[in-house]
Amino acid sequence: MMNKQELKENRQLINEIDWGMTPEKAIEMYLEWGTGWIRGNDFVSSADQESYYFVVYDWEDPPQVTLIHRTVEGAEDIAKVEVPANLFIDAAREDGYKPGVGVHPLHQPLQEWVSKALNAVPY
Repeated sequence: MMNKQELKENRQLINEIDWGMTPEKAIEMYLEWGTGWIRGNDFVSSADQESYYFVVYDWEDPPQVTLIHRTVEGAEDIAKVEVPANLFIDAAREDGYKPGVGVHPLHQPLQEWVSKALNAVPY
């Protein structure tokens, strides 16, 4: 598992991060092929496709975001970046409480903080 500094130094990986990917979108694209007919052409069309994206696991202490590598084979947590507690809490609150689900996308302020911390361009 990479830490913030290791991730920051891996520019190739930083450039692969999909800042628009959400946990829900990843599940739909990679695990529920064909269920999101309203998404148009936004789906996985081959087993070679992969995504890298951040999520908030709202149970983590200290507050951190997790970089996930997702393929049709599954998902792997590959890096963790500690983040300010207020941004961590706000991201989970903004996404709303969902019983049994503690995985949230980064909200805009948290995404901006993480991209700045990694010297990344979030789009």
